[in-house]
Amino acid sequence: MRIRYDRFPGGKNKALTLSFDDGREYDRRLVSMFNEYGLKGTFHLNSGFFGKDKYVERSEIATLYKGHEISAHTVDHPFLEMSPSDQVVRELMEDREALEELAGYPVRGMSYPFGTWNERVVGLLPAAGIEYARTTKSHGTYDMPDNFLLWNPTCHHKQMVEHARQFIDHNPRHTRMRLLYVWGHSYEFENDGNWELVERFGEAIGGRDDIWYATNAEIAAYVRALNQLRFSVSCRLIHNPSATPVWVSAENDAVEIPGGATVSLA
Repeated sequence: MRIRYDRFPGGKNKALTLSFDDGREYDRRLVSMFNEYGLKGTFHLNSGFFGKDKYVERSEIATLYKGHEISAHTVDHPFLEMSPSDQVVRELMEDREALEELAGYPVRGMSYPFGTWNERVVGLLPAAGIEYARTTKSHGTYDMPDNFLLWNPTCHHKQMVEHARQFIDHNPRHTRMRLLYVWGHSYEFENDGNWELVERFGEAIGGRDDIWYATNAEIAAYVRALNQLRFSVSCRLIHNPSATPVWVSAENDAVEIPGGATVSLA
């Protein structure tokens, strides 16, 4: 039995995720537009900036980002690779704690302030409870990440419309999981006067049956569950020890493996 990890929830092969940094006041408009088009975003927030000029207020966090993901960006937005290890951990842990109090769920992801890092910083992340970390190194492809602690996006939002069209039309010769990951800052739309990019993007790619619209955390958790599957020698018996239902291809057919279940393939 030939098994392939090439399916997202519902047996889909394509997923879209978006992430925006800093928690500026323009997130309000961006979230509203995402909601209009059925898009899901991850918002990396600096808890130390809440209530400052042109930043969102602490009191609105839970309602503003409802249906999206709140993720860490450190308390004070320092250059982590220039910070002592103790300070790196404190910046992340205190940011997580403040955000979790507002979000009502564990915060286990982040984006690197200024998009900078080094091996020492990456090595500290698991001890700080971080399961994924987004960089700003766009690769222009729809590949899944090799390392979720160095998660490179597809593109900056300035290229989001052209990539939406390419992604919709993208049909590789061999079926595989394809991910469009867009990152940016909401204040850039305001500074550049190009909010219409969000409208054009949403009109092009929103509301499609063949795309899974997910947050960063949802994608990371899904892949983690997928990699936890247990197989018999013949691969005809598949056990899913996680609580997350996952999908695989078995001889090119989409098969769901419910959470906690063992599935027998004919």
